[in-house]
Amino acid sequence: MATTLTAAPERAMLIGGEWVAGVDGIWTDVVSPGRRGTVLAQVPEGSAEDADRAVRAARAAFPAWRALHFKDRQKILLQIADALEEHAEELAQLTAADTGNALRTQARPESQTLVTLFRYFGGVAGEFKGTVLPAGDDQLQYTRREPLGVVAGILPWNSPLMIAGMKTPAALAAGNTLVLKTAEDAPLTILRMAEICSQFLPPGVLNVITGRGPVVGEALLVHPDVDKVSFTGSTGVGRHVAQTAGQRLAHVSLELGGKSPNIVFPDAASAENIEATAAGVLLAMRFTRQGQSCTAGSRLFVHADVYDTFLAALVEKVSALKVGDPLDEASDMGSIINQKQYESVLGYIESGKAQPGVDVALDGTTQDFSGLDGYYTGPTILGSVANDWRIAQEEIFGPVLVAIPWRDRDEVIAMANDSHYGLGAYIWSNNLTDALDTAHRVESGWVQVNQGGGQVIGQSYGGYKSSGIGREFSIEGALESFTQIKQINVKLG
Repeated sequence: MATTLTAAPERAMLIGGEWVAGVDGIWTDVVSPGRRGTVLAQVPEGSAEDADRAVRAARAAFPAWRALHFKDRQKILLQIADALEEHAEELAQLTAADTGNALRTQARPESQTLVTLFRYFGGVAGEFKGTVLPAGDDQLQYTRREPLGVVAGILPWNSPLMIAGMKTPAALAAGNTLVLKTAEDAPLTILRMAEICSQFLPPGVLNVITGRGPVVGEALLVHPDVDKVSFTGSTGVGRHVAQTAGQRLAHVSLELGGKSPNIVFPDAASAENIEATAAGVLLAMRFTRQGQSCTAGSRLFVHADVYDTFLAALVEKVSALKVGDPLDEASDMGSIINQKQYESVLGYIESGKAQPGVDVALDGTTQDFSGLDGYYTGPTILGSVANDWRIAQEEIFGPVLVAIPWRDRDEVIAMANDSHYGLGAYIWSNNLTDALDTAHRVESGWVQVNQGGGQVIGQSYGGYKSSGIGREFSIEGALESFTQIKQINVKLG
């Protein structure tokens, strides 16, 4: 709700190097999803005028920032990385409170990833360069990699620090200036990150605004001085972003939803491999992030010969996860982000349980959460699911895994590809011929074989089909996303 009360600390927006309230003077409570009675802070409910102020500040700062020698931008990014590392634990604690992600399993790794991304893009700042073409002695033909200008980065609530780390240092290293729009449900970590960054950046190079997507987000999409929109969020909103920004032919990159397949071959469930494979599937499903990840391997395809054995081993391992207060060191899983998402997840679970023939292998809704005041549910595994069921086709964005048996490799590849999503995929087999051929045929932008971890710094990460446009996490992705090529031909002599 919007309020003008001052019961909690006020965290202003960063515009043009100044910490400012919204022009309307309205403040919004930020409530911890893991402790519903706790108001963490108040942030401005930004308006279209606030978005315009931020864009104008970024535009004014752009000429000087782009004109810097790359080594000067590099030095600043590396200084920021060092400062973020000094505050990594503070950022992790704030992330756990702000998002509901468990401190030990999620928030700390995320704050470290932020540091590493700033360090990586600082290190490669000199690689935003063009080429000289061998065009003969009477010609000098070369290209320049030039920044796009003002970038609007629109962030989600599930992993705000990591997603900001994918966009911010890459855009800045390339010579762009930036306006970040925080998620309504998790703005505090981004404001604190910006506070640290602003000690080293010239005013206006990095701006952060808070507020509702239909207001400040929309204002950024239609603003004529926003040269690029970099959006991470749902596929439905992503379509609107692409359509709206596309009306004025702005550059757009989209990192959207997923319904990623986990494919288990028989040999991966052998006596010597089953424990490691079950642990990997658990990791790939992102249970310890409450399943609130676009890369969650939420469709589990297990060969029929080992289906019962593997599912039993997986249920035993997943059942051991401790759901609890995000700030508790003992918690493996935290809380769902808000009531709307919590009710949506429970609705999907009830829909799946109502399907004829479904096997409720693990029901996380029956766990005892007394003593916890937040949006908590445990991991749920539904077996004997058909690939065309709603719970197997739609992104739930919660700790819900569906298990589907298969026998023929062509069949399972067809089922894996029977989705409008194509972000991640996980393949488990010791037969590299089967594993790699499957990896090559699965329609996903990121495929892992015999591992289920997160994105790796330096890889080109992004989706196929309705999972997105563009790549992040790498120098190749940054060149594609945050620069444009100018060709220059010179007649000599």
